[in-house]
Amino acid sequence: MNLVLQSERLTLLPYSDEEVALAIEVFTDPEVMRYSGGVMDEDEIRAQMPNWTRRGGVGGSLGVWCIRSREPGNGPGDKLGSVALLPLPVELTETDYNLLVPGEMPEAEIEIGYYLKRSAWGQGYATEACRRLLRFAFEESPLEEVVANFTLGNEASKNVLLKSGFSDHGMRRCYGTTGPDFRITQRQWLESSADKA
Repeated sequence: MNLVLQSERLTLLPYSDEEVALAIEVFTDPEVMRYSGGVMDEDEIRAQMPNWTRRGGVGGSLGVWCIRSREPGNGPGDKLGSVALLPLPVELTETDYNLLVPGEMPEAEIEIGYYLKRSAWGQGYATEACRRLLRFAFEESPLEEVVANFTLGNEASKNVLLKSGFSDHGMRRCYGTTGPDFRITQRQWLESSADKA
């Protein structure tokens, strides 16, 4: 299974220890973390890197990818942020990375998530990365549904999901609280892709 994914403007690469500087830039920025529980300190970020570089599922299909630019104007290879397929926590407040076991799909819903550094906002990168990862999920992995959640008030994240083909299913229990329930199935994705072919 090829985990290096390309779209028109982006390359998605499995997250590695080389992304620590990117993680520090993203997760210490108060604006980026406004809807994600607030900033993290550098020690906490470094302690989380083994989790963020962990892969699970069939062929390593679950985990975090680094979003890199393919555009000359940005500087080819510029790191813009991350996008992930991870088990959705319901009663826990954080992702349970112990569920990422190589070769095994966890008995949990799989959610998509993304973070972009502030300089990459407003250019459609989050939607492009999200759509590329959904294509991978539904065309190259055994996933039949992907879910998503965001903090109420985060209209930018909501718009990314809607542009990526997700539908609003109301509210649900996740992250130990109640939040929006957005979903897309493999069938919906394939039908949408066929319509655009």
